[in-house]
Amino acid sequence: MLFQSQEFALVFLPLTLMLFYASASHRALREAILIVASLIFYAWWDVRFLPLFLGHIVVAWAGPVLARKTGRRAFTYAAIFLQLASLGLFKYSNFVIETVAAVLGVSLHGFDLVLPIGISFFTFQLVSYLVDTLRSRIEPYPLRSILLYISFFPHLIAGPIVRHNELLPQFAFDPLRAGLAERLGKGATLFIIGMLKKVLLADQLARWADPIFSSPASQIDFGSAWTGALAFTFQLFLDFSAYSEMAIGMALMFGLRLPSNFETPYRALDLRDFWRRWHITLSTFLRDYIYIPLGGSRHGAGTYVVATMVTMSLCGLWHGAGWTFVVWGILHGLGLIVCTYYQRVGLPLPIPVAWSLTMLFVIIGWVIFRSPTLAAAGSFISTMVGANGVSGNLEHVRTISVAATVSILMPSSHNLLDRWLRPNIFLAWGMMASFVYVVLVVGRGQPVSFIYFQF
Repeated sequence: MLFQSQEFALVFLPLTLMLFYASASHRALREAILIVASLIFYAWWDVRFLPLFLGHIVVAWAGPVLARKTGRRAFTYAAIFLQLASLGLFKYSNFVIETVAAVLGVSLHGFDLVLPIGISFFTFQLVSYLVDTLRSRIEPYPLRSILLYISFFPHLIAGPIVRHNELLPQFAFDPLRAGLAERLGKGATLFIIGMLKKVLLADQLARWADPIFSSPASQIDFGSAWTGALAFTFQLFLDFSAYSEMAIGMALMFGLRLPSNFETPYRALDLRDFWRRWHITLSTFLRDYIYIPLGGSRHGAGTYVVATMVTMSLCGLWHGAGWTFVVWGILHGLGLIVCTYYQRVGLPLPIPVAWSLTMLFVIIGWVIFRSPTLAAAGSFISTMVGANGVSGNLEHVRTISVAATVSILMPSSHNLLDRWLRPNIFLAWGMMASFVYVVLVVGRGQPVSFIYFQF
């Protein structure tokens, strides 16, 4: 089920909310309802992946428990290894085989594997929990707690990447505590806003970006190249931020608060600021579990450069098993290093220049990220800079302009919750009308999957 599908928005979510609040006074029962509903939600995609999903959770539970009982940390290390090995098998094995075959000039056959949905997200969450037990920050959780933490359906498929200490304590809160109506209203409003962004803007941009990036290089002129690049730039943000807003809104309807995932990243004036605003939960995970353990900026320039390049290369690889993703990560790593040392010189750029350079860098990066091959990315970028002439006009200007305006000016989800959304009868009626409209639009055809389901 997709969040914006009719069966989810009209049946699954309302039914789960009703059962949850009907059992709100009994913690064990309401948690059991969330677990069962979340497992049904996950199995809906492909029930064959449910045993693998549950296996990840059982391994993450058993490792620290056995380590604590025996005094041997090897059990926790083994649990981490199994988490990453499973992710590597499903996501990267064919990429490694293809790379080796290309280097050796031989023909090798890969595995016929289907990537389990959400595996990149729930693996990172389980690894963060396991690493924290190694650092002795926490006692091992009971199996039910880990199952509830990982399977909670709003963040299960595509984040935000939630830490155990951010979510698990909240399940002890009384769902019927003061402010219930406000939480339900704000949560529903944020869910509808995300749905509108996804269906009316992101999906429309995808219809223009996808054919352009799938076309042969000879068929892409200057105008269509910029149309595709801008359409994908705003599609990616609107699509992913819409998912995060819907997830955060749904969690709030259950009385829970998920962390912010985007803080208007296309307002950033430099690349470091961009990564403080873009996919925040991934950025903080990479910082805390890769960048800082590698030394970060604490041990001189050499350590900083190595830590940054390794972290951003892995960031690219996390997004997809392909050299375009790796090169995208390397490009951002180099950009962060240049940005850091330029800022130390102390020569700030005028705001319009700083913003334009940052956006241009990000857009070029998204072209590499979206292209099927590095050769295609190179051809696409050369067309964008006019190497093949400047023929052709920018298309769909009105919709791209609206998408850009929403992407740049619309407040972040937590800003909306804390500062902008207030009880208002006109807002309530407007949201209800918008919800009815967007549900009818979705009913015209098969809903479009979120981009980050692929990662």
